[in-house]
Amino acid sequence: MAHEHKLEIFRGLWKFKSNTQKIWGVLAFLTFVTAIEVVLGIYKPAALTDTYVLGMKLLNWIFIILTLVKAYYISWDFMHLRDEKSAMRRAIVWTPIFLVLYLVFILLVEANYIFEIYKDGFIKWNF
Repeated sequence: MAHEHKLEIFRGLWKFKSNTQKIWGVLAFLTFVTAIEVVLGIYKPAALTDTYVLGMKLLNWIFIILTLVKAYYISWDFMHLRDEKSAMRRAIVWTPIFLVLYLVFILLVEANYIFEIYKDGFIKWNF
């Protein structure tokens, strides 16, 4: 039995008549998000580069968020995650999130240990 692809994006806000129109709509969305990233990367507004949030520049947070939006949308639409059951979607999305958080935790703990060794230990800062 053939499975029909949904000809809509953004949870049904935009509906298309054919697969070709849908591909162009997806291309337009991804191009728009990429253009925002490129413009911000070229101009680097002072308001975004001078503002720090959680120890990182606001501009970097914007880049990370826009990149995650694109990655999520590509996997949602092109990998057909929207057609899967919710358990499968959660397994695919949450597993890398937990693994990345675990990696960040390990890196921070180890970095703190190395910092303390260099600060209080017998090894000098020579770099």
